[in-house]
Amino acid sequence: MGRPPAKPIPPELDRGVLPTLLGYVLRRTQSAVFADFAGTFQAAGAALTPGEFGLLILVSRNTGLSQMALARALGIDRSTLVPILDRLQARGLLVRRRSPTDGRTHALRLTPSGEKALTRFTSLVRAHEKRIASRLSTAETLKLIELLEKVRAGARSL
Repeated sequence: MGRPPAKPIPPELDRGVLPTLLGYVLRRTQSAVFADFAGTFQAAGAALTPGEFGLLILVSRNTGLSQMALARALGIDRSTLVPILDRLQARGLLVRRRSPTDGRTHALRLTPSGEKALTRFTSLVRAHEKRIASRLSTAETLKLIELLEKVRAGARSL
């Protein structure tokens, strides 16, 4: 379903300090995880990025969320968010309406097609997650998430 595993780095390649650097290992892992995510969606005839999936989840769970609140929740600036919203709106997955409480902002919600698509996307993501965590126990997966949250919190506190 997903992409084949990446070819291992030849043993004769001296990677120096790189394998001991958390940022290096995280980035290589992120690349592999994103490649599997893309392969999962491509094999299913669907197109979605991990960021778009997160955005759709947040809008689904927080109907009426403003674009500014969504940008803050995703950790991106408004100029990055707007083209993503434009694409998802053009695909009929979400709509932006003037906020009933503040006419200067837009309230976001998924369309019925968006809700249906999100159900399918969630199934694909669950299969992807099961595959990428297949070498970990449930306890190890939960511990890894906990540890990564600590790393994220430490990086954000700087």
